[in-house]
Amino acid sequence: MSRRESAVAGSFYPAECSEIEHYIDHFNTVLNKNDFNIESIAIMPKAVIVPHAGYVYSGFTANVAYRCAVRKRENVKRVVVIGPSHRVYINGASIALYDRYASPCGEMKIDLDYCHELLGHFGFLHFDPQAHHEHSTEVQIPFVQHYFPNAELVEIVYGQLDSDELSLLIDKVLEESDTLLVISTDLSHFYTKQVAKGLDMHCIEGMAELDIAALESGCEACGMIGVKAVIAAAKRAGLKSQVLDYRTSADVTDDEQSVVGYVSCLIG
Repeated sequence: MSRRESAVAGSFYPAECSEIEHYIDHFNTVLNKNDFNIESIAIMPKAVIVPHAGYVYSGFTANVAYRCAVRKRENVKRVVVIGPSHRVYINGASIALYDRYASPCGEMKIDLDYCHELLGHFGFLHFDPQAHHEHSTEVQIPFVQHYFPNAELVEIVYGQLDSDELSLLIDKVLEESDTLLVISTDLSHFYTKQVAKGLDMHCIEGMAELDIAALESGCEACGMIGVKAVIAAAKRAGLKSQVLDYRTSADVTDDEQSVVGYVSCLIG
């Protein structure tokens, strides 16, 4: 039985499950104190857009989306996580063909039947084990395990790929009534807080309005291919979106001279 081992546990997020659960409990305590009203959200989420930095920086923002998703979608049986490669060059995209995916909180079963179904439909997919030593997707797994403990996993890491091609795959995923799609991206990197907010507003407008042109007018998301792909697919499907949370690393570090932006969004 093949297993994808954790690559960034102990750096991007804790190496002990109890510490991960402490983070999530803390995020939810803060959310409750802020009187965040999940019941007021009308969207039945088919997809979430979430960040992928260390939990201390972007975990709260990601957690908002997962908590909203589980409150609206308790019947999720499969989670498809799509993120950009930061470590190796990939022509197209790699889909994880392991049996299991390990994290400090145990193992997730990979839905190999669905993986092979996607492989048969989309020629840009292949399996490169090196592609899956990737933090943009791995940091999502403990959240998925916490909120959807019975779900199976599909992990896709993309590199050199046209967003239109990826969008066709997302069309198929969004048609599955028992599936939640996770699109992983951070926003601008290493600008001053003032400049970053200006750039990030293009991303946020594009997500909120499902507007590709807004994204292309200044958004510098590292997962732009995935964001454009899901927005195009959402428009075709007649879906709506809601931006949930935005912040920068300066909210944690107080360093406003070099920040990274983070956002979470529901689509449904």
